[in-house]
Amino acid sequence: MFIRCLLSVNNGRGQIVIHQYKNNGYNIVLDTNSGAVHVVDDLVYDVIGLLDQGKDSNSICQELKSAYPESDVKEAISECHELEEAGQLFTKDIYRDAIIDFKARQTVVKALCLHIAHDCNLACKYCFAEEGEYHGRRALMSFEVGKKALDFLIANSGSRRNLEVDFFGGEPLMNWQVVKDLVKYGREQEKLHDKKFRFTLTTNGVLLNDEVMEFCNKEMANVVLSIDGRKEIHDLMRPFRGGKGSYDLIIPKFQKFAESRNQEKYYVRGTFTRNNLDFAEDVLHLADLGFKQISVEPVVAQESEDYSIREEDIPKICEEYDKLAKEMIKREKEGRGFNFFHFMIDLTGGPCVYKRLSGCGSGTEYLAVTPWGDFYPCHQFVGQEEFLMGNVDEGLKRLDIRDEFKCCNVYAKEKCRDCFARFYCSGGCAANSYNFHGSINDAYDIGCKLQQKRIECAIMIKAALADAE
Repeated sequence: MFIRCLLSVNNGRGQIVIHQYKNNGYNIVLDTNSGAVHVVDDLVYDVIGLLDQGKDSNSICQELKSAYPESDVKEAISECHELEEAGQLFTKDIYRDAIIDFKARQTVVKALCLHIAHDCNLACKYCFAEEGEYHGRRALMSFEVGKKALDFLIANSGSRRNLEVDFFGGEPLMNWQVVKDLVKYGREQEKLHDKKFRFTLTTNGVLLNDEVMEFCNKEMANVVLSIDGRKEIHDLMRPFRGGKGSYDLIIPKFQKFAESRNQEKYYVRGTFTRNNLDFAEDVLHLADLGFKQISVEPVVAQESEDYSIREEDIPKICEEYDKLAKEMIKREKEGRGFNFFHFMIDLTGGPCVYKRLSGCGSGTEYLAVTPWGDFYPCHQFVGQEEFLMGNVDEGLKRLDIRDEFKCCNVYAKEKCRDCFARFYCSGGCAANSYNFHGSINDAYDIGCKLQQKRIECAIMIKAALADAE
């Protein structure tokens, strides 16, 4: 028999969920509730499938007698029962009934997304912020508003020491002096309040220069560089307002920036659309340009948009993920590997279970701040007045919105309760759920299917690289 466990964790009792699949020659069994991952041979794979159907040993032996020797089948059944007794297979969900009252749990604010600029020098066709305006007016955040936002974060962070601030837009470099001034102010406050700020910056690269790079390398824990991949793809979706492409301008800057950060603590972030369902080529293009940290994600848009991802596109996208996963394994073995954000999965650590159940913390631990100081649950809700939670002068006024987001967890979502991916995706994006279904406790269906596929690929990569050790 062949059973190799990539992760062994003991859990408890409740709802049983396993997930079996084949990928790239590997038979993989994920025990959802424990997180144990098993790579098995054909016999064990078939036995587990029949055990999952509730069949007893005699029935399994009878069903498999034409394919495998009876003694081997009995041995496989015995090994599966040993895994079950060890809490590594068919474990039960102890969290469904024992989960804490999410609404009653105490939360602190630990992260802000500062919309430093509701303006942009590009006209990206898929931008949910409508060229940085977020369904409203163009504006730049003043130092005073940003200062009040940081003060709010410090005052509402409780005993938490490490705080996160994202400089976002629009294009933050259009308000660069205020970014620098706020970083300076934050560093001053660290010493006074025993806090530590982790600053990040997202930029399209148009205004990127040596001075910005030098400052970011000193002060920014992470930098997100927006690029979609091949020149023809990037320029199609991310042009200047006059229609000219931005690829040729930003690529050499991004390459220089990535090298200046030793290929760490950054990632190039792209979006693929219906125009490039062969997006694996864009990921590999970025890798061939020398980038080691890459994220290329599916666009989220209503079907009325000609570039939107549709249900019928899912098989092609899944094929691309498989293609990309195989190529990443090959390159890793050749010593020229790179990280792809959506295939990065931690089988041995990661957040605590309640964090896994409740997701990103939008509306509770994480808030977005507009240039004039309004609070929203996250950047994707900005401009939707029904989600306006307060402002930097008065604090949080709509605690009912916060409480609603507190209750947003995988067990509040019917589609998530028994999904094998629930401990990895944490129920998905609340904004996507709301935009497609009118509720934050639903799930964006296309996003779910693609996330499931990415998790399958990520686990397969782990199995393949373990084989190579």
